[in-house]
Amino acid sequence: MALPVAFFALFFAWPVAAITARGLKADGSWHLGRFADVLGRSDIRHVLWFTTWQALASTALTLLIALPAAYAFARLEFPGKQVLRAVVTVPFVLPTVVVGTAFLALVGHGGLLDELWGVRLDTTVWAILLAHVFFNYAVVVRTVGGLWGQLDPRQEEAARMLGASPLRAWRQVTLPALAPTVAAAALMVFLFTFTSFGVVQILGGPTFSTLEVEIYRQTSEVFDLTTAAVLTLVQFAAVGAILAVHAWTVRRRETALRLVDASGTARRPRGAGQRTLLGGVLATIAVLLVLPLGVLVRRSLDAPGFGYYRALTDADGGTFLVAPLHAVWTSLEYALAATGIALVVGGLAAAALARRDAGRLVRGFDALLMLPLGVSAVTVGFGFLIALDEPPLDLRQSWFLVPLAQALVGAPFVVRTMLPVLRAVDTRLREAAAVLGASPWRVWREVDLPLVRRALLVAAGFAFAVSLGEFGATVFIARPDNPTLPVAVARLLGRPGELNYGQAMALSTILMVVCAAALLVLERLRTDRTGEF
Repeated sequence: MALPVAFFALFFAWPVAAITARGLKADGSWHLGRFADVLGRSDIRHVLWFTTWQALASTALTLLIALPAAYAFARLEFPGKQVLRAVVTVPFVLPTVVVGTAFLALVGHGGLLDELWGVRLDTTVWAILLAHVFFNYAVVVRTVGGLWGQLDPRQEEAARMLGASPLRAWRQVTLPALAPTVAAAALMVFLFTFTSFGVVQILGGPTFSTLEVEIYRQTSEVFDLTTAAVLTLVQFAAVGAILAVHAWTVRRRETALRLVDASGTARRPRGAGQRTLLGGVLATIAVLLVLPLGVLVRRSLDAPGFGYYRALTDADGGTFLVAPLHAVWTSLEYALAATGIALVVGGLAAAALARRDAGRLVRGFDALLMLPLGVSAVTVGFGFLIALDEPPLDLRQSWFLVPLAQALVGAPFVVRTMLPVLRAVDTRLREAAAVLGASPWRVWREVDLPLVRRALLVAAGFAFAVSLGEFGATVFIARPDNPTLPVAVARLLGRPGELNYGQAMALSTILMVVCAAALLVLERLRTDRTGEF
């Protein structure tokens, strides 16, 4: 456990504390009046209001649209179900920059809606809300649908036989069992939308700004570290509260339920109602999930002869010091290094948390591991520049700085993937191997590794996908001669001209294809088919 604790202390807690302290002590003194001064500004209150309002609206809209799909994947059997489940999950592993770019191609100036009907949504909050639904759709479908498929349908059928209507049977039998899982999924969606950066950065323009976007603006454009520090602490407190409530819902979800094999609960649609629901779900997936990605690919092919893709091989000396296509290989190298770090750190943390004799302090570290997913990545990235600039950790000029930041995001996914499998390993197998003289290392190699090999590969895939798309921290620390794909896309979108826009679409398409391929491999490696992450 020492290595994971040291890793998070050095590369998460220290940079965040360093940049926050520097902001709050801008004039060499501490005082609570800084909070009152910053939070009393009308522009900051508008940011706080919009951040909370859009997160609530995005969460409600995601639940409204995704819960019917959760039912369809849990209870209905239809052709192409496994492939469609993977398609539904593709948006979740896409970088937020790609999601923003896809919706920009759909609803922005010259986008599909603009071409067909003259409708542009890129300057309205609807574009942001729909992009958030696109991104978080799979969180609800797979989390709620995974448990829904394991609930014994005979309980609801028994209520129906006793005279309850379908709605009443669902409300009194199924809904109470699903409620903790629905609450947990809603909290995760709220967390992701509350801390949204890439989507709002691209689609929000100067009008709409979340806390994360405002922290970035105050840090990199206004250079007001005091305001950025106060907003960071506000976001930190909000994320801590969200994670505490989420942990409570998870504990409620672990109460005893009568679960069955999910593969035996799905049936072919019966009746007009189920067929209509399935048709609506398929139409929603086609319009909300597939269409934006299709438009993204189409826009990348607008130039004759793959012109935008060929332009990626040329360095113009303006936006980049190297050819934009160089960002592909740079991102792959960084993501592979970050995956290795995340597997070591996350794997050791999961092994420690899985021990039955783990103390309360060790179990508390489990919640802390989730903080990098919610704390401002912008603050972490800028904190790297501030804190890691002196020996023995003077890493500002090192290429290794980017994989370290990406591993902070990948490690929690490794822990979440590995922990349930490690907890399921029969401890008697380890004890028997130890009695027979096996060393701890050999026990791990001969007992644990064969049982968790698939989970380890799945964890590696998730860590690779999220590392590949990390943007908030990387935008600060990626060197101009080695930009990552998300940073390259953002820089191209920030420059005027059709060629820059087309190149951004082409790079986003390449990034989307790589992430989708990684996800399809993960689906084949999964040992369970419950649909949960």
